[in-house]
Amino acid sequence: MTAHDHDHERTAAPMVDEITDFEVLEIALRELCIEKGIFTAEEHRHFTEFAEQIGPTPAAHLVARAWIDPEFKKLVIADPLAASKEVGVDWLQPTGFGTPSDFTAFHVLEDTPTLHHVIVCTLCSCYPRPILGNSPEWYRTPNFRRRIARWPRQVLGEFGLYLPEDVAIRVEDSNQKHRFMVMPVRPEGTDDWTEDKLVGIITRDCLIGVALPKVGVTTNAVTQTRPAIHPAKQ
Repeated sequence: MTAHDHDHERTAAPMVDEITDFEVLEIALRELCIEKGIFTAEEHRHFTEFAEQIGPTPAAHLVARAWIDPEFKKLVIADPLAASKEVGVDWLQPTGFGTPSDFTAFHVLEDTPTLHHVIVCTLCSCYPRPILGNSPEWYRTPNFRRRIARWPRQVLGEFGLYLPEDVAIRVEDSNQKHRFMVMPVRPEGTDDWTEDKLVGIITRDCLIGVALPKVGVTTNAVTQTRPAIHPAKQ
């Protein structure tokens, strides 16, 4: 084999697909904003670092506290924005800047033994980021967005969640004005648990509605990284 011969069938595929139109638009808009002085490249970096480190822990505390405290649960259902402040999340000022429409219509959907909620954004990827962090990749895919609205029981089964036939499934569609989060049913065997212990089993997927909290099951692994800087505190 000469230096110019290649085994094309064994050539590794590129790690990143060709850049999309949306990515081109984001880059162009970001660079234009920096050029016009709307924000600096450093400010954009701080915001990106801050947004990437937001996780579902505050939302898990919201649910765990509601399970333990009936009065707090009433607040969560009646005024989830006020309840969110009790776990350190202010939806009106999540990062110090942003469009108000993103932060003024937050709803917590309470599951019951006969009703299960699951959230989706069929149009794009609307998601309660200030309290749940960034959405998982599968949440943004057309596959999930299209199919969960039409065949929710089947799609939940693909996540490993098989609900009895007598449990109704309600799919809530997020949009520009409304964000949703699920409050799952408290599992049996946790009556004497503390809030911190309950938080460990309330995973992100439980709060989206594609999983149920189970004793001994948690995926909320904490990655040890340097803390991000809040962009509003520069």
